[in-house]
Amino acid sequence: MTDDLQRVLDRAHDADIAIHSVTVSVDGDEIVDTAVTPWGSDVPHRMYSVSKSVTAVAILLLAEEGRLSLRDPIMDHFPEMGRVHPWLAATLIDDMLAMTGPHSRTTYGAQDDDWLESYFRVPPTHRPGTLFTYDTSASYVLSALIERLAGMPMLDYLRPRLLDPLGVGFGMRFLTGPEGISHGGSGLIAAPRDMLRIADSVTGTVAVLPEPVRDLLLEHRSDPGTQTWGAALRHGYGRQIWLPGGGDWLMFGLGGQVVYGDPSRRLSAVVTADTTVVDSGDQRLVDLLMTALVGDVGGDAQVRPPSPPHEPVSAATLHGVGTRVSGEGAPPRLRVLIDATGGEIEISGVALRFDTTSPTVATLPLGDAVITAGWSSPGVLDVRVSAAADDIASVRVRLVATDDGILTVMSQGSGPEIGPEWTWRGSYRMS
Repeated sequence: MTDDLQRVLDRAHDADIAIHSVTVSVDGDEIVDTAVTPWGSDVPHRMYSVSKSVTAVAILLLAEEGRLSLRDPIMDHFPEMGRVHPWLAATLIDDMLAMTGPHSRTTYGAQDDDWLESYFRVPPTHRPGTLFTYDTSASYVLSALIERLAGMPMLDYLRPRLLDPLGVGFGMRFLTGPEGISHGGSGLIAAPRDMLRIADSVTGTVAVLPEPVRDLLLEHRSDPGTQTWGAALRHGYGRQIWLPGGGDWLMFGLGGQVVYGDPSRRLSAVVTADTTVVDSGDQRLVDLLMTALVGDVGGDAQVRPPSPPHEPVSAATLHGVGTRVSGEGAPPRLRVLIDATGGEIEISGVALRFDTTSPTVATLPLGDAVITAGWSSPGVLDVRVSAAADDIASVRVRLVATDDGILTVMSQGSGPEIGPEWTWRGSYRMS
């Protein structure tokens, strides 16, 4: 096999990117299946904006059944929204699929209670069909349309048409928006192996999706070249699916969730990850993966969690409770039990147990997690946490022990929903 994929995984590891799983198939047969425990190809994972592509498939199936037309103005299906701006009245379903709707950004905030209505109430900034603007609220409205026409949740509609014929989807679910609508813009939770089978159906390896649906999904519809994202995300866009060029396609979600297909090679791949500790990490990961996936891919690649360097000679032994003497957002007390082999830190009632010689699997308030640690230099202990539940989250903790009995600690939390209790700095006098 080529070493390209392994080199990419190693580079991601060195960059502190937590890759959770990688699965690859050719002709429908899996040739790569590697994951970091507690994740794996059969463990459901939040897929974020990969959801948009699944929503597009449902819309296109409804169109294939004659229950809507892509040329329908979206207002035809939501007459209760009443009078709207003329540019919204002119917005077609196909504009929304192509991310050429009239809004400059998503129209709601995560804590708002009117995600659906916001799309019709927020004033548009431009005519539909003119500019590529990535808009998750458009996808949410399309989810509402699917469920309105089908009279059932989106996955129930997809079950007999896509999921059951593929033999997938038993643990698949959508998080819902405040109105109870499936969050078709970012809420899909699915096992990587299930997504791999869906990818096989998009590449045509498995003949489940009607060919006209596949053709419409992968048709070049808009130009995302004005985006400041990675190269693979600036080449072209179909119907809620990215077109990197050369006939391949890409579903892409926050934090490094990737579903990829190359119909010419009958190759599909799924990657789950947490890149949130690295600026633009998801886009960097996509560009790295593309260099590997366009070549030969074999079955020997192995993924491992980000691990700090470890020098046992640099270790300090600390057993006790630290009392805060200064800090920003730091807890008042910090219980520490650490030495060269690992130990435990208790932060705000949460115990982080770790081993400096091997990853530790734990269940934390953040979700199922893997924890690694190492003494990177004299008196300096680095701890890495990668977790996933309905969201992904990473925590990096650095402890610096000095001879004057002061322990300096920095904790950095990353993730779309992680709480402020994971990001702070403090100095503690140990007793």
